[in-house]
Amino acid sequence: MSAEPADRTVDRRAFLARTAALAAVTTAGAVALPAVARATGSRKPSLDNPNAFVKPGSFGDPTELTIAEAAWLIRERKLRPEELLEAYLARIVAYDGTYKAFNVVLLEQAREAARRRPGRGALHGIPLAIKDNYYTAGVPTTANSFLFQDFVPPFDATAVARLKAAGGIVVGKTQMGPLATTRATTPDGVVTTVNAWTPTNPNQDPGGSSTGTATAVAGRMVTSGIGTQTGGSITAPSNAQNLTGIKPTMGRVSLHGIIPLTYTRDHPGPLARNAKDAAIMLTAMAGEDPEDPRTQGLPDVPNLIDAATPVRHRGAVKLRWNTRIGVPPGFASGTSATALARQAFLAALAAIPGATVVEVPLPDEWNLLTGNTFNNVRLPERSEPFMPYLRDDLRGFGVSLTGWLQGALFGGNEFLTGQRAKVLLLERVLDQIFDKCDVVLQTGPVPFDIIGLPEIAFPIGFTAAGVPIGTILGGLPYAEDRLLSIAAAYQAVTDWHTRRPADPPSSAAAARGPALRLTADQVAELSQ
Repeated sequence: MSAEPADRTVDRRAFLARTAALAAVTTAGAVALPAVARATGSRKPSLDNPNAFVKPGSFGDPTELTIAEAAWLIRERKLRPEELLEAYLARIVAYDGTYKAFNVVLLEQAREAARRRPGRGALHGIPLAIKDNYYTAGVPTTANSFLFQDFVPPFDATAVARLKAAGGIVVGKTQMGPLATTRATTPDGVVTTVNAWTPTNPNQDPGGSSTGTATAVAGRMVTSGIGTQTGGSITAPSNAQNLTGIKPTMGRVSLHGIIPLTYTRDHPGPLARNAKDAAIMLTAMAGEDPEDPRTQGLPDVPNLIDAATPVRHRGAVKLRWNTRIGVPPGFASGTSATALARQAFLAALAAIPGATVVEVPLPDEWNLLTGNTFNNVRLPERSEPFMPYLRDDLRGFGVSLTGWLQGALFGGNEFLTGQRAKVLLLERVLDQIFDKCDVVLQTGPVPFDIIGLPEIAFPIGFTAAGVPIGTILGGLPYAEDRLLSIAAAYQAVTDWHTRRPADPPSSAAAARGPALRLTADQVAELSQ
């Protein structure tokens, strides 16, 4: 049995104090956040880890490959990055007119990157999609908003720079909810991106706001991609489109160079095909950044790739660490497709040696602390940086205006009370949930988004109509490694994550009928 992961070594009280300090400020760098771990000076885990390379069982269409499989073929010189890229570009030409996943495709830049001298890491030559709120040097970064329609940043966001430094190829920028609020639409609310599993039905929710990234990965137009989450924007599209997505602990990945939504709740993270790929992506993205104080004074990035490598004993899969998996009240109750999938999921988990499924209570005043009354304290944080725009021309916010106006009109007393409620919620989660378990299943992402704890989303089944069903698992501060280990073990004994959607109608044949439009009220209701 491996040494215990990060969640056994982090001081929970220190994380609570850090969250309280972060709740007291809404502009970067205005406070020195308390450290939760002493700096050790150790290096970040390498992407040249042997466990990051997986020999494919068979090799046909290269767009079917995971990162780990493509990396193995590239390292063994059985596949050139140029070949892999061209296979994806062919699918973009054929199908993105239907999917509408991309804002812009960087054709020549991607081809130039694919011709670079080979590197050793698992991301070398891997085509990636970047959500359009990440700065990309010399490339428009619009956040699907009128406000940024002409914005061309002079540098890459830290996360993008790290992916490129690791050899990743940026294929393009993806569609998103305007200013990261809801599913991908134009700034005036016309739905763009569809779910890759139901490409002719725009009414089927593809998840937002990292919609385009999810559809690009699920539709096999890139190998993996990145999004941001403030209220479910990585976990929701991952669950909706049969992907594995990680929202890491607040501060694990730098927010520098990302158009903000809510300073104390924005989290960058990957959307991938399985736990191993998500671990590779997060390993590249994570780590301290002098430009973002939230990343400083944290525990070292653990070996996520090893954590996402299934452990076997006498041929059978077992958990890397003995783990108590908490199940909240009503999680698998009922006879709906989701309830049945959850029941089967829990049975499969319980059968894996090292897993103990336990019932856990919800903390005191759970519905109050996680409901809209206190959840809405996020709104002033998004309005404050945009006040000059709110004073100048409200039309720039398009269909998402309501949330910014609500934030601008929010009372100071309400905001402060809400920040105190956030700290109380974290304290109760740490004491009343994690006293009884090591990880906890969730029916929605909002509670852990409020308090900055990590989450992983992954597939657990399908409806009778062939629509993916996923689940969300939450963990203790900086325990992304334990979350990955559980998802990897589950994926080693199931095959949901290996299934791919059928090809859609070609771009030339795509015809959806009348445009689907979200109203301002719908956007306000759905906004993260």
